[in-house]
Amino acid sequence: MKRLVLALAGVAALTGSAAAADLGPPAPAPYYKAPLYAPVYNWSGFYIGINGGGAWGTSTWTSAGGFNTSGGLVGGTVGYNYQINQVVLGAEGDFDWADISGSTSTGAICTLGCTTKDSWLSTVRGRLGYAADRFLPYVTGGLAVGDIRATPPGLGGGTATNAGWTVGGGIEFAIAGHWTAKAEYLYVDLGNFNCSVACGAATQNVSFDANLFRGGINYRF
Repeated sequence: MKRLVLALAGVAALTGSAAAADLGPPAPAPYYKAPLYAPVYNWSGFYIGINGGGAWGTSTWTSAGGFNTSGGLVGGTVGYNYQINQVVLGAEGDFDWADISGSTSTGAICTLGCTTKDSWLSTVRGRLGYAADRFLPYVTGGLAVGDIRATPPGLGGGTATNAGWTVGGGIEFAIAGHWTAKAEYLYVDLGNFNCSVACGAATQNVSFDANLFRGGINYRF
């Protein structure tokens, strides 16, 4: 009896080994590839760029009242951002060559046409933005400086470099690498100046304001 039990045990052991051999080696553990990490965009640093767009506004003469002006502008930009968590603080300056003008034939002095023209415009502004990764909506405001030229018919007219103010907002977004693009709106008020002898017998108080719509491309260092 004892010999029979030992024989059966031996047969069972041999059968189990053969079955294990037929199954082959165990399958390897599944491999999971870690997801790629996309770092959050950082807006801090210096940048330079170009900008351009259109302007629509008004000019007012003492004897002629208000009339519309329009035109285009193009120029360069330089600025700096500092990001704290999602808040972005910045300073930006730009200088644009402009051709923004309008004319009127209202009033005695302007019967044959009076013209107001702005030939250049510069702003120095603070910016406050909220970083949503690669998108940066912002508000902005500060100093605006520009040229106001008033020309009545038959006279040389007068010109003044006036300092005023500007306020607006926009959105900037990262394109690729160091490049970003922006679209913005600015309201600019250059105040007024008195054009006396060069504008005729009566002194004319001439004002200028404009709504700017600009696009731009920046390169960040």
